[in-house]
Amino acid sequence: MSGKLNYLDLFAGAGGLSEGFIRAGFNPIAHVEMDRAACYTLRTRMSYHWLRKNGNLELYTNYLEGAINRVEFYDSVPDEVIESVVNIEIGKNTLSDIFHRIDQRLGNRKLDLIVGGPPCQAYSLVGRSRSPSKMKGDKRNYLYVFYAKFLQKYKPTYFVFENVTGLLSAKDQDHNSYLELMRDLFEKHGYKTEIETLLASDYGIPQNRKRVILIGKRGKSTSFYPNPNKCESDVSAKKFFLDLPALAAGEGNIRSSKVGSQNESELYNSGIRNSYKPPVTFHQARPHTEQDLEIYKITVELWNEKRVRLNYNELPEQLKTHHHRNSFLDRFKVVDQDSPSHTVVAHIAKDGHYYIHPDINQNRSITPREAARLQTFPDDYYFESSSGKPSRTHAYCQIGNAVPVFLAQKIAGKLKENW
Repeated sequence: MSGKLNYLDLFAGAGGLSEGFIRAGFNPIAHVEMDRAACYTLRTRMSYHWLRKNGNLELYTNYLEGAINRVEFYDSVPDEVIESVVNIEIGKNTLSDIFHRIDQRLGNRKLDLIVGGPPCQAYSLVGRSRSPSKMKGDKRNYLYVFYAKFLQKYKPTYFVFENVTGLLSAKDQDHNSYLELMRDLFEKHGYKTEIETLLASDYGIPQNRKRVILIGKRGKSTSFYPNPNKCESDVSAKKFFLDLPALAAGEGNIRSSKVGSQNESELYNSGIRNSYKPPVTFHQARPHTEQDLEIYKITVELWNEKRVRLNYNELPEQLKTHHHRNSFLDRFKVVDQDSPSHTVVAHIAKDGHYYIHPDINQNRSITPREAARLQTFPDDYYFESSSGKPSRTHAYCQIGNAVPVFLAQKIAGKLKENW
């Protein structure tokens, strides 16, 4: 098909799904997201794409290095780039405003595709286990109803709806399957749907992360699912970290780290590295406490000796500080360098995911940049905070909530072939 296909990203987060579609040649009309920090990340990324298109990535480099602040950086790109990110919570009282903003962006163009998935807490097994009401009546359970409103208004040819595997079993208070309820609603608005559970490590991403990807197509046709090509060999976390400088706990640089010269093909094949060699940001490890060190030692020894994840409740009582002890019991994890890692999750900001660097023989938290690489975010992707000051916590949260970029790109490429 000639010309770029236009898409809208709902519940966009930090843009992992969107970045994959941009790489595959789709054109973003707008992103809608309620989290303020994630919206700044999206604005910065859309500014990057505009600057790259216009041959001025030096300005982007200046921003990453802290030579100019965020206000100065945004003032250097057109307002329409910044305004393409809509920082509004999707709901009954906001739909008309959001539609108006999208219509202004869209003009006379057709919206070909809608992508995105509502926040996962309502459908996740962990979310349900932690909620006294098992998430019954939580408004997030019904955000798919608003998703359908966008389908009804814009009538795109396809939509891509992603979520956690808990969606497959989640039920409402009347024991109705949320998945079947939403598929029935989508069909009512003219869309057949097909669904698969994709494992990230099957597609060249170094983590065992499962996502439910539901594809909808307008009309009556079937057998349209864009199954991406699987990777023929396993990928390891080690190859994705090899060129990053070794750090001890508390060391590193938020603004700029120089990477080594290792030419790992996986880094280029996945798009993490490219011909533009920007400063590598957020390669900074959290400082640790004596309590951290004790837990890390137990976690690592258990993994090295038995290849078993630590159950939080099996820690000595004096090391337990978390109040919630019915979920996230595997919060402290070792990144296995020689095989696909476990899933990178949002609560990495507070606990979990510890990495043994072979050169320094010291346990530490993985850095936001290492977590971003496990999610196949490119090294030139910058994660913003609400304030404009770099924040590891905001970065960890946005990275953990994202769809792996390379997986999104593969889905997008296959979907484009169907047009």
